[in-house]
Formats: sequence, C-alpha cells, structure tokens
Amino acid sequence: MEERLSQRVVKSGLWAFALRAVNRAFSFIRLIILARVLAPDDFGLMGIALLTMATLDTFSQTGFQAALIQKKDDIKSYLDAAWTVLILRGSILFAILYIIAPFAAHFFNAKEAEVIIRVIGLSFLIQAFTNIGVIYFQKELEFNKFFIYSFVGTLSDFVVAVSAALILKNVWALVFGSLAGSTAMCITSYFIHPYRPKFDFHLGKAKELFGFGKWILGSSILIFLITQGDDIFVGKLLGTTALGLYQLAYRISNMPATEITHVISQVTFPAYSKLQDNLPKLREAYLKTLQLTAFLSFPIAGLIFVLAPDFTRIFLGEKWMPMVPAMQVLAIWGLIRSIGATTGPVFQGVGQPKIVTKIQFVELILLVILIYPLSREYGILGTSLAVLFMGIVGGLAGSYMAIKVTMCSIRDFSKTLVFSFISSGIMSLSIFALKIYWLDLARIPISIFILLILLAGFIYLIMNYLFSIFFGYKENRIYKTLYELLQ
Repeated sequence: MEERLSQRVVKSGLWAFALRAVNRAFSFIRLIILARVLAPDDFGLMGIALLTMATLDTFSQTGFQAALIQKKDDIKSYLDAAWTVLILRGSILFAILYIIAPFAAHFFNAKEAEVIIRVIGLSFLIQAFTNIGVIYFQKELEFNKFFIYSFVGTLSDFVVAVSAALILKNVWALVFGSLAGSTAMCITSYFIHPYRPKFDFHLGKAKELFGFGKWILGSSILIFLITQGDDIFVGKLLGTTALGLYQLAYRISNMPATEITHVISQVTFPAYSKLQDNLPKLREAYLKTLQLTAFLSFPIAGLIFVLAPDFTRIFLGEKWMPMVPAMQVLAIWGLIRSIGATTGPVFQGVGQPKIVTKIQFVELILLVILIYPLSREYGILGTSLAVLFMGIVGGLAGSYMAIKVTMCSIRDFSKTLVFSFISSGIMSLSIFALKIYWLDLARIPISIFILLILLAGFIYLIMNYLFSIFFGYKENRIYKTLYELLQ
C-alpha cells in the first residue's frame, strides 16, 4: 500500500511539474510579448481589476476544495451540495463586483478600471459552473488528467491575449485572455470527467465541509492580505504605474515559491492526508519534500537575484528597469516563501489548518507595521523590504511548527537545507564575479546571458556532487527515485 502511494505521488509529481513547466513556458513567452507591446500602466489597470476580484473572492472562500481532498471517506455525497453553494457564491460575487466597480476605480484613482472590473467579473460566474468532479484529479493524484484540464486554459489565455495585444495594443488583451482561459477550463471540465453535478439545496453536507473549511477561509483571508495587501498599498499610495512595476517584479522574483512549491503542495497535501495516521512515514515524506524544494528553489532564487538587471533589460526593455531593486529583494522573499510553503500541506494534511492561520496573522501584523514607513521612504523597494522582513519571521515560525508536528530533529531539518544553500551561494557569487571582473560588460547580450545560466547550473550540480562524496549528502536519492519509477 505505502509503495503504491509512493509511486503515485512521484508519478503525480512528474505530471504536475510537466504541467507547470509547460504553463510557465507559455506564460513566459506571453509575458515577454505583452511587456514589449503594453505599458506598465496597462498591467497596473489589470492589476487593479484582479485585486478587486481577489478581495471579494478571498473574503468569501468556502474551503470546500481542501476539505474534500482532506476527507478520508467517500466524497460523492458531498459534491452536489458543494457545487450548488459555489454557484450561489459566484453569482452573488459577480453582482457585488458589478455594483462596487465605480468605487474601486475611485479608490485607486483610475477611472479606466471601472469597466475592466465589471467585464473581468464574469470569471466568477464561469468558474462557479466548473464541473466539481475535477476535484478527484487532485484527491486521487490523477495529475495526468489535471494536466490536460489546466493546459487547455493556459493555451486559450495565451492565444487570445497575444492576438488581442498585437491588434488592440491595450489592457483589454489581458482581460480577454483571462476570460478565455476560464471559459475553456469550464467547458473542458465536463469533457474530461464523467461526473455530472446537480443542484442540491439540502446544505447540511456543505455545512459539514465548512467545519474544516472555515480555517481555510481564515487562512485565505490572511494570505490575501499578506500577498495582495502590498499591491493594494502600492496602487493607492504610489500609483498605477508603480503597481504595474511592482506586480511584475513580484511575479518574476517569486518563481521558486509560485512555480515549484505550488506543484509540490498540490501533490503532497493529498499524500500527507493519506499518511496522517502514520507519523514516521509522514515525517520522512516531509523531509524529502523539503529537500527537493530546497534543491530546486535555492539556485533559481540565486540566479534571479544576480541576473535580474540583465534579464529585465534583455527581455522586457528599459521601461521596466526601475523594478530591478525590488525584484532582487523579492527574490530572497520568494526563496523564504518556498521553504515556508512546504509546511502548509503538512498542517492541512494532519487536520490542523489553524496553525497556518495563526502564523499568517502574525505575518500580517508585521506587514502592517512596516509597509507604510518603508514604502513612503523607498517606494516599491521599501514595500519589498517590508514583505521580506515579514517573510523571515513567518518562515521561521512555520518551520518550527513543522518540526514540532512531524517530530523531526532540528539537525535533520537543517541538513536538508544547508548543502543546497552553500551550493547556490557559491554558484551565485561565481556568476556575479564573472559578470563584474571578467566580462566587464554593462550590457550582456542574450547569448552570454544564456551561457551564464548554463554555467550556473553546472557549478551548482558539481557542488552538490562534491557534497554527496565528502559529506554524504543524499540529493542523489531524488534521481534514484525517478530512475526506479521509470524501470
């Protein structure tokens, strides 16, 4: 049983990583094209619309998805009631968004955002009618099907957004792309899963799910305030253009957290739920997950920090250069966030989501204290510093609680991180020294940029190999697991 679960987890991880890699490839190309065609102000207007949507969405979260995944028993009897509640919720949110659009636009002093907010609000209705049966893809670790379901949305968003950007050359390209992606996923959900939901207004089952979901709601609100509160603050205090710059800097710099740990969390949460009554196996799975996360996240964050100016100049253009210092600070935050994000699935998997909520509350208080004085003094760089300080405290607290819940030793926890930290540090310093003292180029061409990335990867792998020889670092078990799976 355990062996079968282990293989399902690895297979699901492979599919999830493949999905994320394909999605990010399309998103990266889309980002480059749109950043070249559109202005930071266009991204800022779209950001205002998405922030308004996210505010309503977050403060009305049901937590049903996480509750259904975590639940040990058969969930079929819960699906119709949950689907009905989600449709009611989506309809109400769309109506509210339509009404408050003028007030949101006035708050950000961006009149153009009003109609954008109303149109993008259609996403609430579209997403609400998605076939709830797709929850089984995550619960049963069937990420090959989830790959198809998600990729259709990504491809639709890409085609529509890029085509509209080349024709319209304004913010509506982002709006139409987003709506196309949501519509494509909703339609695909009914083709890819046989379950056919029906309206069920006997909501006792939904109420039962909300018993677990209320902590997810609390956590979602705090996550929103932590991860979007800075955007709201920048948009209000510093303006639409600054918001566009900050949001893009945040998005690029947080690749380790949003790309790697998102995938890992998708797989590990249902796996931890199945192991919640087996502490030794749970502890072993968590440490392996932490090691894999560190192995991937540390070098990516290091490269983002060192090559941020070159990446921005080459791929985005000079108009985006003011965001570079913020991007470098947020790269460190992204690394801390990626390590901290490994703890959330553990707490949810063992049925203690309240731990996450409490840690996030502390983070929010710290952010509220720091963000205004730092942002007023240093602009979006100051906002980034406030987010970084908040992340350090939250990351330490989350790691401490994960050690306590899984009963692993501090020595074992630290050992999973230290070698990746040292290897990526040596890699980053080597690339930085190469840029400054050998290349001595103010503007690195794209060919040298690519060579630097390849060289960095080579240095990182060599350092890990040396650690495995002299210190017994077990990073090779990642490769071994994949090798055995493919036999």
